[in-house]
Amino acid sequence: MKTHSSARLSRAELEAIGTYAAKATWPAGFTVYQRGGAADGVFVVLRGRIVLRSRVKAGRGFVPAIATAGETFGTEGLSPTAHYATDARADEETETLHLSGARYRAFVREQPQHALHLLGQVMAQHAALLEKLRELATLSVEQRLVTTLLRMAQDESFIGEGGRIVLDAPQYRLLCEMVGATRESVSLVLTRLIGDGLAERKGTTFTVAAAPELARRLTDSWHDTETVVPWSVERETGGATA
Repeated sequence: MKTHSSARLSRAELEAIGTYAAKATWPAGFTVYQRGGAADGVFVVLRGRIVLRSRVKAGRGFVPAIATAGETFGTEGLSPTAHYATDARADEETETLHLSGARYRAFVREQPQHALHLLGQVMAQHAALLEKLRELATLSVEQRLVTTLLRMAQDESFIGEGGRIVLDAPQYRLLCEMVGATRESVSLVLTRLIGDGLAERKGTTFTVAAAPELARRLTDSWHDTETVVPWSVERETGGATA
């Protein structure tokens, strides 16, 4: 079983980008841009959470990625086509930096070392997206759900008492869109987790076991797969990561 942790830009790198970028604060629910719109440059999240969503059909969507503090989004603006491939929406009050194409080029010329870190961040997120596409093609709904929960565990806004993952009704919908499955399918898997003592439900809120317990379930149940788990059990116990 392979593991990895999510890459993030450091405080120093964010400060360097900030001297070239425009800062903005988006209220919860605000649409930063829509699919098909003209794209320019790259966004970086300072705080909060941006959800990238593709509409599948009325009332349903698919979330290929979520950008949190230290991560990028809207990188289509650095490509020749320069049109956004998804909608981007602030899931909570979110603060971002935006490097226009012209300011990005100035940043590359004048701060090449920091620009390399920014490019590395973009490519790390690109690799994570490719891994998610592989998961969609090869993993079961249960496997995808658990790996998605492990990714959500890296965002403190999803974490409750004892490090457990807490999902209210909107966050449950977000989970379904991240997994790429119907609510019925996700509900069946969560019911199995409840039966195994790894989750519980109170009304419309689900509480799921802390990330290390979920990661151990993957290790114990799917040891013969090549799933890349976005959490390291060893880092909770002080050991070396795989």
